[in-house]
Amino acid sequence: MLRTLHIRNFALVDTLDISFETGLTVITGESGAGKSILLGALGMVMGQRADSTAVRPGADRAEITAEFNLSNHKLSQKFLRENSLEDADQTDRCLLRRSLSNDVRSRAFINSVPVTLQLLRQLTVDLIELHGQDENQRLTNRDCQLALVDDFGVDRKLLESCGNAFTSWRNNEKKLLDLKNTLDANKDKTELLRYQIEELEVLRLTEGEFTMLSKNQKRLAQMGSLRQAISEIRGALETKESLKTSERLLNEIADDHQDLLAARENLQTANSLLDDTSKDLRSYFESLEDDPGQLKDIEDRLALIFDLARKHRLDPELLINRLQELQLELETISFDQSTYDELEKQVKKDEKTYTQLGEEISSIRKKIAQEFANEVSACIQTLGIKDGQLMVNFSPTQNQSGLENVEFEIITNPKYPSAPLGKIASGGERSRISLAICIVTAAKTELPSLILDEADVGVGGTTADVIGRLLRNLANHAQVICVTHAPQVAALGQAHLLVQKNQKQDTMIGALNNEDRIEEVARMLAGSGVTTQSREYAKTLINEAKNKIH
Repeated sequence: MLRTLHIRNFALVDTLDISFETGLTVITGESGAGKSILLGALGMVMGQRADSTAVRPGADRAEITAEFNLSNHKLSQKFLRENSLEDADQTDRCLLRRSLSNDVRSRAFINSVPVTLQLLRQLTVDLIELHGQDENQRLTNRDCQLALVDDFGVDRKLLESCGNAFTSWRNNEKKLLDLKNTLDANKDKTELLRYQIEELEVLRLTEGEFTMLSKNQKRLAQMGSLRQAISEIRGALETKESLKTSERLLNEIADDHQDLLAARENLQTANSLLDDTSKDLRSYFESLEDDPGQLKDIEDRLALIFDLARKHRLDPELLINRLQELQLELETISFDQSTYDELEKQVKKDEKTYTQLGEEISSIRKKIAQEFANEVSACIQTLGIKDGQLMVNFSPTQNQSGLENVEFEIITNPKYPSAPLGKIASGGERSRISLAICIVTAAKTELPSLILDEADVGVGGTTADVIGRLLRNLANHAQVICVTHAPQVAALGQAHLLVQKNQKQDTMIGALNNEDRIEEVARMLAGSGVTTQSREYAKTLINEAKNKIH
């Protein structure tokens, strides 16, 4: 149960220290006094997100601390042990603290240990249920409806096992698909590599071949012009008689002058070089055989080389290295079919496990759904909707919760067909149906504390009295804290807290003694004009409340 709540610099609160008792605690006060602040503070220690209005104007930081007694709640004690968060000195105590700065940053603590908001939510979801004024809207959510049915009688460990099996199945299924895509891609890549390698192997390109072919192709392509040019050059060289005559005449001069000797030697050398040149040109000319067939073969060969070079986006000279690269790449591609086969077996195993757990949960759900619907229907009728009836409809699916979704449908008038909970017309009816569901589920679960924010809104008189008695009965096995505007509900409280503002307009909350309580209930009955009659009626309501509980 919730034992104490300490609030500092939160919203309109300067400092508040509130103690709570077992049973039914009612919280009352005039509109605008700040009753919702208490629920907002509890929401903070339950891990709700904060906004910029959470910190009191002018303050740097807000602090909310809630102390719980866990002596009768083994589930929470186990959670604290498993997460190394228990209080070693008082294992049945849990202290939750939330610190909020005015820049919307926050820190959370469990027994003085810093924790994440997620961990805070995981703990408090089993400690306290906050039933706000928007609860009837939340209850239209189908996931919420399914959770309510499950809370009514499906083992939590079974649901957790089903969720784990579903997650494992889907995760491994995705891994299998990714691996299949990889294997398929590798197969496609292998086929491409083998085709490319085969093309290059058929080409049988050798080192330096492309350069040689290019030179030969160029020579053969200009064969006619080469032969003509060489012929003209040879003809010019063969008409060198003047040089021969000059050499003979120089040799006949009988003079050993140095310049003459040098001229004679140079001319002799020139004639010798011209002879050698003629011999070389004759040999080259004889090699210039016009062979159209050879030229075509070379050009066809070069066309193949250029075609493959374009495919591989390489210079032709680099194709010979490309073959080695492709062969190495082919060798490195992995085809681990055994891994795929093992993962495929695991996926089938996970699916089977999930399906078996889902079918087991479905069997339980369908058994308890009617019981749940009957109890909620009875409670709806008790709350003044004479012909009210809840039905739980199932539809197939596959998710972490099992093999079906549920949807609540309501009948409030037998003249009209059932309709989804979110589509019934009256806001007052929605509020009472929401309260009925809350009461039924809270009575069935081990939830230690239930906080209700104006659960009696839109009702009065007799119905308010019925709501009060239902909450008082529920408080026999759970702590119930109820913010109310109904004097009939307030009279049934076993503890009564009053919310009001002081002269500084700060929100204050304090426990009422018997006399003050009579005065407050009288105010709720008569408004600002409290009379002797309203006080007497308030006293009567409080006294009669003690005899109405059964």
